[in-house]
Amino acid sequence: MKALGIACLFASAALAQKITTEFDEAADFTKYKTFAIRAHQLNSKNAALNSELVRKKIDADITNALTAKGLALVAEGPSDLNVRYTLGSGRRVEVESYPAGWRGLGTRVVRVPYAEGTLVIDLRDPSTRSLVWRGIATQEKSDPNQLAGKLDDMVKKALDKYPPKKK
Repeated sequence: MKALGIACLFASAALAQKITTEFDEAADFTKYKTFAIRAHQLNSKNAALNSELVRKKIDADITNALTAKGLALVAEGPSDLNVRYTLGSGRRVEVESYPAGWRGLGTRVVRVPYAEGTLVIDLRDPSTRSLVWRGIATQEKSDPNQLAGKLDDMVKKALDKYPPKKK
């Protein structure tokens, strides 16, 4: 029973969001005051993740997160930062094993299908045309409809790490 509890703990951790960021250490993030969402790419074969509604939701979530950080949205014209994002989804199957059988002496192997969702948010400096910050949020769900419900959280958690804390 104890081994099953540990297996469940690891399984839930595997389904958690993973957020990674990278940034240009030479960039002066204090100079960025405005942003514009310039490009997006939705790369899913599933309609739940590849629709105009999903794009609008991600746009709104990015706008809310960056305005909460003190940046102003520019609808037209030049901006200090250009936002580009990509939402990708790919199917894969993982093999999981856990103790089973009489007194837990055997092992049960199960094939588990996942739809992996990865949202990449890039912030580019248009004056230098260089990438200054990137946030990558990965959420694994077996159902793409569940992944669509986590997009706002993925955007928020990624952009919580902007601006970066320099060492």
